[in-house]
Amino acid sequence: MSQPSLAIIGNEESEEVTKEQFVINYLKSMLALEEAMEPYKEQKKDLRAEYIENKWLTKDEIWAAVKALRLYSKSADMDDLNDMFDIVERQFGSKDQA
Repeated sequence: MSQPSLAIIGNEESEEVTKEQFVINYLKSMLALEEAMEPYKEQKKDLRAEYIENKWLTKDEIWAAVKALRLYSKSADMDDLNDMFDIVERQFGSKDQA
């Protein structure tokens, strides 16, 4: 039997293989996480449906509460948000006028 031959790979090709391996590892990890999260996504849907079905909150109230929480979590500047909202409203008109 002959010995396997070794080839020296230049830095450029080595970086491509490394980047490709990082991409593959990232995607495998992401898919595993998404699969693990699936039961929680169903629980989240069920929770939302329960609140709507029992008329504890409307869809719009849930949407607004979740958006407020996300903005709060990001320490969003409400003045900047209001300024952007005003710009959008001036450009596209008020939803009340639509």
